[in-house]
Amino acid sequence: MANFKKRFTADAYAEGILQGDRIMLSRAITLVESALREDALLSEQVLEKVMHATGKSLRIGITGVPGVGKSTFIEAFGTYLTGLGKKLAVLAIDPSSQRSQGSILGDKTRMEELSHNPAAYIRPSATGSSLGGVTTKTRESMLLCEAAGFDIIFIETVGVGQSETAVHGMVDFFLLLMLAGAGDELQGIKKGIMEMADAIVINKADGDNIQLASNAKIAYENALHLFPPSDSGWYPKVLTASALKNEGLTHLWELILNFEKHMKARGQFEKNRNEQNLKWMKETIRHQLEKLFYDADAVKRVLAAKETEVIERKVPANVAARQLLDLFF
Repeated sequence: MANFKKRFTADAYAEGILQGDRIMLSRAITLVESALREDALLSEQVLEKVMHATGKSLRIGITGVPGVGKSTFIEAFGTYLTGLGKKLAVLAIDPSSQRSQGSILGDKTRMEELSHNPAAYIRPSATGSSLGGVTTKTRESMLLCEAAGFDIIFIETVGVGQSETAVHGMVDFFLLLMLAGAGDELQGIKKGIMEMADAIVINKADGDNIQLASNAKIAYENALHLFPPSDSGWYPKVLTASALKNEGLTHLWELILNFEKHMKARGQFEKNRNEQNLKWMKETIRHQLEKLFYDADAVKRVLAAKETEVIERKVPANVAARQLLDLFF
C-alpha cells in the first residue's frame, strides 16, 4: 500500500476524487491542510482539475449552544438522509483547535454510527493559525467532497464566536440548534446568530421536555418576528425535534427542500453562491498578504521591537503599523 504521506500528481488526485475514492479524497484534503508551499500549489492544481464537478451539493451549516446535543443530532439527521439514498460529508470548523491541538479528534467517536456508514464521510477540521486559515481549508475541503460525489455537505461549528459567521458565509442553509427553556436561551444567544438562521430547531423535545420545547418554539417564533425580513423573502421557521427518538427529522428535511426551492425560484440561491465565491477570493487575498507580511525577513527583524514600542506607548499603533508596512513594501 502506498505511503499516506506520498505525493501523487495533480491528475492522479483528481482522477481518484472524481471516481469517489475516499482514500484519495482524504489525501487531497491533507494536502489542502498542509502548510508547505509545494503542497499548497499542488492542492490548487487539484482543485482546478475538479472544479467542473463541484457546486452540485446542498451545503448546510449547523451550529448550536453548548449542550444542545449537536453530535447526536448530526448523527441522527445524517443517518436519516443516507437512508433516503443521499451521500453525506460532515466537515467541522474549530478555531479553538489551534489552542488545544485537536480538540475535535473525537469527532468520529462522537458520531460512531455515522462514521461507519458507507454513505457518510466525516472529516475533523484542520488546525490553523487563524480562523481565516481554518475556513479557507474547510471551503477547499468542501469543494473536494462535492467533486467526490457527495450530495449533502454538513459544515459544523465546533468552536464559538466568529466561526458561526464564517460558516454562514459558505453554506446555502444555516441551521441553529437550541434547547428548551427559551427565556434563558434568548438571553444567551447572540442576536446576530439568530438573524443568520434559516431555521431554528429546538432539540431534545422528548420526555419531560416536550412542553418546554413547545413553549420555546412559540418564544423563538415571537423573537424572529422582530427581525426585518430577508432580501429573499424567506422567513425563518422554528421546529422541535428529538435526535434521540429520531423525531422531527422528516419535517426538517421537507423544510430545507422548501427553502432550496424558494431560493432557486427567486434566483437567490445562485446569487448567494456567486457572492460567496467573490468573498472567498477577497478573503484569500487578505489572508495570503498577511502571511507574506509576517513571513518577510525585514518585518521579522523589527517586529518584536515595534510591538514593545507600542506596548510602552513610545509609538502610536497606527504609526508602528505604517512603519512596518513601509519596510515590507
